[in-house]
Amino acid sequence: MSIEFWKPEEIEAESFRRISEELGDRLFPAGVDLVVKRVIHTTADFSFADTLLFSEGVVEQGKEAIRQGACIVTDTNMALAGINKARLAGFGATARCFMAEADVAAEAKERGVTRATVSMERAAALSAERPLILAIGNAPTALVKIKELMDAGQLKPALLIAAPVGFVNVVEAKELFVGSSTPHIIARGRKGGSTVAAAIVNAILYQI
Repeated sequence: MSIEFWKPEEIEAESFRRISEELGDRLFPAGVDLVVKRVIHTTADFSFADTLLFSEGVVEQGKEAIRQGACIVTDTNMALAGINKARLAGFGATARCFMAEADVAAEAKERGVTRATVSMERAAALSAERPLILAIGNAPTALVKIKELMDAGQLKPALLIAAPVGFVNVVEAKELFVGSSTPHIIARGRKGGSTVAAAIVNAILYQI
């Protein structure tokens, strides 16, 4: 075993070549393949090739939302940090996270709910202004609140990325959106995370 030396610009290309090689003859729809490969590139976990669920036409719908200046709301600052905001800005799109804002924390404490719940209520208020992409990689309570707001007619995301990681209510919260008419990408099962949510956003963004 020996260390290989690569030029910086070659490393990602070689990584994707090796991912494609290891996937072998697995076939994915155009656009979906690049999302799957970028998530694998981020996690080194090939199980995402089986667990990522895509609604029909979702990649094109996500691209169009970004072209229209979407606001992407995440449920962690880690996911926010991982999204290529400079590339987003070229389309007039933005990304933000409410989770660390002091008034969100204060309201959540006063009401006895999670900050993710309050954050999704704040996100819903943005959806009247521009397309809204929700990139959830941590909090199943965010998904539960999103479903409540959607059922009440108060929220209609242009794209929902449902990728929380964990053990408590994680699988159940994701399954709320399986078969939904809302454009969605779901990391079914217990795996996911902020890095996965950000990788999915970037994989769509880089295809524009």
